[in-house]
Amino acid sequence: MTSPAGPPPTGGGSGEQKRLRLLAVTACPTGIAHTYMAAEKLAQAAESRGIDMKVETQGSIGAENVLDDNDVKHADGVIVAADKDVDLSRFAGKRVLTVGVAEGIRRPERLIEQVLSAPVHTEGGAPTAPAGGGGRERSVGYKALMNGVSYMIPFVVVGGLLIAISLSLGGHTDPSGGLVIPKDSFWMDVNNIGVIGFTLMVPILSGYIAYAIGDRPALVPGMIGGWIANTGSLYDSEAGAGFIGAIVTGFLAGYLVLWIKKIKVPKFAQPIMPIIVIPIVATTALGLFFIYVIGKPISWVFEHLTTWLSGMTGTSAILLGAILGLMIAFDMGGPVNKTAFLFGAGLIATGNQTVMGMCAAAIPVMPLGQGLATLIRKRLYSEQERETGLASLFMGCFGISEGAIPFAAARPAQVIPANMLGGAVAGAIAGVAGVEDAVPHGGPIVAVLGAVSGVPMFFVAVLIGTAVTALTTVALVDLGERRRRGQAVPGAAVGLEPVLVGAGVGAPGAGAAVGAPDAGGVVAQRVVPESATAPAEVLSGYLTEQTVKVELEATDKESAIREMAGLLAGAGKVADVDELVATALRREAQGTTGLGEEIAIPHAKTEAVTAPIVGFARSAEGVEWGSPDGTQARLVFMIAVPEAAAGDEHLRILALLSRKLMDAGFRERLLAAGDERAVLGVLSEIR
Repeated sequence: MTSPAGPPPTGGGSGEQKRLRLLAVTACPTGIAHTYMAAEKLAQAAESRGIDMKVETQGSIGAENVLDDNDVKHADGVIVAADKDVDLSRFAGKRVLTVGVAEGIRRPERLIEQVLSAPVHTEGGAPTAPAGGGGRERSVGYKALMNGVSYMIPFVVVGGLLIAISLSLGGHTDPSGGLVIPKDSFWMDVNNIGVIGFTLMVPILSGYIAYAIGDRPALVPGMIGGWIANTGSLYDSEAGAGFIGAIVTGFLAGYLVLWIKKIKVPKFAQPIMPIIVIPIVATTALGLFFIYVIGKPISWVFEHLTTWLSGMTGTSAILLGAILGLMIAFDMGGPVNKTAFLFGAGLIATGNQTVMGMCAAAIPVMPLGQGLATLIRKRLYSEQERETGLASLFMGCFGISEGAIPFAAARPAQVIPANMLGGAVAGAIAGVAGVEDAVPHGGPIVAVLGAVSGVPMFFVAVLIGTAVTALTTVALVDLGERRRRGQAVPGAAVGLEPVLVGAGVGAPGAGAAVGAPDAGGVVAQRVVPESATAPAEVLSGYLTEQTVKVELEATDKESAIREMAGLLAGAGKVADVDELVATALRREAQGTTGLGEEIAIPHAKTEAVTAPIVGFARSAEGVEWGSPDGTQARLVFMIAVPEAAAGDEHLRILALLSRKLMDAGFRERLLAAGDERAVLGVLSEIR
């Protein structure tokens, strides 16, 4: 929260003009080049104006050059150039200007002028949200949703795997209770721990969505709201609202807190607002609103869906199976899912086991399908999502449909329809084949333990449904990413990041022939001219004479990336050029790697390379790269690393590279270097 203020101080009380002292914080979601380039540009702009400035960078290796209390005390203003949340509470009482990280690169001089008349930040203000067009690639709502999903994933994985392990090692089939674990057994204790993880999953999702919107005061109402949403008994429903209800309560809590923060209160009450007043008011209001307003429709839906399904028991088995599969796959633990499951479970006691057989075939399709999708098209998923995909596959085998919730929460428009289509196919196949399930549980585990009749067709139904879900998910996610390519705001560095570890190789001897595939994959030989002796190592040996090209022939971004991939392939460390290109283009779709100042640093993390490698090429005419300052890229660095690479060395190298590239003289020398060895000589200045 900010309030207007008068002009900045201009004197130090001794008759002399006071030298201005400014602070800055730069940050981007992946902590790569934009963080350090914005820091360097701001520092240069301040120095040229005779202004003292200290810049804190918040990157993947943590905060560097951290601002201390003494810095803040003597500061005349603070510039926050960030595309991620930055806690502003330490800047209370100071002029604070918040913008996107790209603004720090593009217009540092203007930011310095604007911060001198910026509003003063007060206690209880929310974390930053990048201001208008400053490199913000995703909406606040999307970032909040992904924040909740990222905190929820460990609870899904831990809870789901513990439940699966306890069922597989300690459970047995029981017609009255599904897969039963004996009470007072060791495996029941393991199962109970897993259930706690699953129980906390929904409130965590809701709480951290709210936190990303309204900061700490929104955390408690978000979590309690999520718990209420998941506890149907509080609003007379046999099933809670599940993860969909958690998303609703998370956003309601976050924006409710933001609204309360805007209310002006007496100064004496301001300190207790964020820790007492706001959480209590927001939690009470949200809880009662959900119980009395949102909860009643959920209970109504549950009741009427059950009645509707009861009237369909005599209809076509294909139609009933498809409908049950759609319902099972829709909300994974929510009222629609629970209606279908309890309907099938209730008919077991009457001797009708075919309805439960349809449900049992649909139950594992969602986690199995989403897990399979992460294996089919790895490049569409982050490393965390791929790891979650493996856990989802395991949970699917044990009929734990919640394993797919992280994917549905992150991409509901793509994942939920794909889940429903696969579930409907599995349910319909099981229905027409007459598959029966004698216990109220689903997934391959019930077939393995002998509770299913018609086992071959049961597995056919599961496998086909899984394949449909996986392929549909991949197609929809890929389509969504392709559509978003033209919408990404330049300057936001979100997504994959390079990881460089290990030692590189030295430069080849003078006059060596260097092979690099052309666009058609044919290796063409080019001769590296003799020149002054090149440095033995540049950028820790990752960039060598083999991976330097003084004349980039491409005229557009995609062609340039293909040409750079071919250049890297000439060093013998690229196993699949096409996959390297595809991964790099996928990264570009998430946000341009054009950094401004005629620089671009495309990068890819992929098994298409066998070892870390860096390439450099110059373009005489420049290539349009969507850079934040509108310049075309003439200096292009490409970084490629294998999936297994790990460590922080790459971040230090990239930070050094980014800062050095802000030196106009260095860029001029790089452009003027006559051949590959001369280029390496210039790059060796990076220390």
